[in-house]
Amino acid sequence: MAKKAKPSVDKIVKKVNKEFEKTSSQIEGLVNDALKQFDSLQQQVQEPVRKLLKEVDELRDREMKRFNEEFERRLNEFHELQNSILERLGVASKDVAKDVKKQAEQAKKQAKSVSSATSSATSTAKKAGAPKSTAKKPAAKKPAAKKPAAKKPAVSEAKPVNKSDLTLVKGIGPATAKKMKDAGITSIDQIANPSAADQEKLKAFSNVKGFDQFSTEAKKII
Repeated sequence: MAKKAKPSVDKIVKKVNKEFEKTSSQIEGLVNDALKQFDSLQQQVQEPVRKLLKEVDELRDREMKRFNEEFERRLNEFHELQNSILERLGVASKDVAKDVKKQAEQAKKQAKSVSSATSSATSTAKKAGAPKSTAKKPAAKKPAAKKPAAKKPAVSEAKPVNKSDLTLVKGIGPATAKKMKDAGITSIDQIANPSAADQEKLKAFSNVKGFDQFSTEAKKII
């Protein structure tokens, strides 16, 4: 009986081994199929991700380009404003220098006239044999010799003759003056005492710094 049982055990072992190999091959096949499906799924996921990354890069490039353009525009506006201010200061300093020079020339003329009047009075007193005290009396009329100084306002009044120079109005630079002339504002009078039509034209410059004082400053000039 024992001898007959042994072969049956071998058969069972062989059968189990076959079944194990069969199961192993099936499992291996399933694993391979799963790996193939995983690779396919990975490729399907990678394609949208690549597309999304490409769109993100394009969006970033567009935003950077827009930012750079806006930055350059603002920088140009700043430079234009800076140049306008510097030009305006340059014009003002030239006007002051002219006034100082004119006043200096008038002072020299007055000094010469006073000196000549004193010399003439002194020589006349010496010829007449008058005392020094009487000779000095004509010198007391020096204030009368200063009358030319009263003509200073006439010099300052000569400036508004060029009323087409809008930059004489405080706050208006060369760039703004050019735009105003293009809009039809060609005289300081139009700023000082604007008509209804001029007021409409000036509204276009309401965003310019100091716009509220343009009329007041223009009236000071005229």
